[in-house]
Parts: sequence; C-alpha cells; structure tokens
Amino acid sequence: MSRQQDTDSARHGGIQVIARAARIMRALGNNPQGLSLAAIAQEVDLPRSTVQRIIHALAEELLVEQAGPAGGVRLGPALGQLINHAQTDIISLTRSHLQSLSEQLQESVSLCSLAGDKVYVIDRIVAERELRVVFPIGVNAPLYATGAGKILLAEMPEATMLNVLPEVLPEHTPGTLSRDELLVQVEEARRSRFAADCDELIEGVSSCAVALDTYLGLYVLSVIGPTSRIKPGIARLREALLQCKQEIERAIGHSPSRD
Repeated sequence: MSRQQDTDSARHGGIQVIARAARIMRALGNNPQGLSLAAIAQEVDLPRSTVQRIIHALAEELLVEQAGPAGGVRLGPALGQLINHAQTDIISLTRSHLQSLSEQLQESVSLCSLAGDKVYVIDRIVAERELRVVFPIGVNAPLYATGAGKILLAEMPEATMLNVLPEVLPEHTPGTLSRDELLVQVEEARRSRFAADCDELIEGVSSCAVALDTYLGLYVLSVIGPTSRIKPGIARLREALLQCKQEIERAIGHSPSRD
C-alpha cells in the first residue's frame, strides 16, 4: 500500500469514528436520563465493543458521563460548556431586547435555536406576574408542537423538513396536531413569518414565535404564556414580536447567505 493510500485510509477511519461518535451523542441527547451501553449499541446499530471504545474516548473529554450508580451514560458537562460558549454572543446581544419584550407583554419570552429535531432554549426571561409560565434554559421541545418549532420547520428546505418529522406525530395533548394539519400551518408560517401553538405541547400553555435572521445564525424569538392570555391576544403578540425581530436584526445584521 502506498503512502497516499495509507493517508486516505487513516482519513476515512477518522471520519467514520467522528460520525459514529455523533450518532451516539444524538442518541444520548434524545434520552437525557441516560442509556446503557447495550441500549446505545441497539439505538445506533453498532457493536457494543465499538460503542464502549467511543464512550470511553468521549468520557475522557467530559462529553459524556456516568448517569448514576445504576449504570448507564448520559451527555457530559463539556457539551453544555461548548454550547454556552458558542451562544454567548447572541445571548449578550439579545438579552436587553428579550427583557424589554417581556416587560412590554408581561409574558415569558425565550431565545431558541435548532438542536437536531428539537427546539433548544438558549436564554429566557420569565414574566414577573402571579400566573406565568416558567421553563428552564436548555429545555428541548419537539418542533411539531411549539410555535418556535414551526418557525424552524418553515425555514428548512422542504425535503429536510419532511425528513425531520415523524410519519405519525406523538400526541402530547388532545391539541397536538396531525402531520397534515402541521404541514398546513408550516406553509402558512413560511408566508407570514409567524407561527403559534395552542395547547399542543402542554394543556393550558400556548406560544407564538418569529425567526431571527442574523449573521450569527438562525434563531427564534418566542412568547410563552397561559392559553387564556395568549390566544385572545395573538394579534398584539404578533405585532410586538415582529417589531422586536426588526430591532434585533437591525442591531445585529442579517446573515449574508439570506440577503
């Protein structure tokens, strides 16, 4: 075998290991409570011995950790640190806008991004009122059952969107949409640049959202609150979100690829 062939073989092997590690970390991301090595192997369709070697290497970098005394593995603290470092600029640049929007509407607001097939909450301001919706930073919510998720779906190419969505959408509440109903709403979100959900993920909780097109990437600005306030106030919320979107994009700048 020539030196060039050796180099090509090593490069291919390295790419394969990275791809396998990514599959394992995605599987763990979908199971935050942790998985055993056998369960991971089944989930990613790899031999248990291969999974064990990769898990050991990831653990050395703190990208995964033991899930507890019962065994199993979950995503580690280093992953959260990397995400936090990557998002620091967008958080610092948008925080004052989120604060102002929350104070104006007296509702909780969030800054979100896409994480696989989920909505990832990067930052949030919780409304200062007696009846409010409180949610943690880092929470992952399904794309199909949230206003933020529908906006992210609307920003995807058609083929990508259809590939991300399951054939049958898991039902969280009686209000969870069917796949056909969702596709109609996503198409409308493409036209209006605005999306909402009504009791689709949690009964009594609704949200609405717009996309933020910035040079730092695509993000979503969302308002979340009790359905009793969100649903009748949707026109006012839409106007406030679009105004805040315009102010943030003017301050940060559009993504060159979207101009």
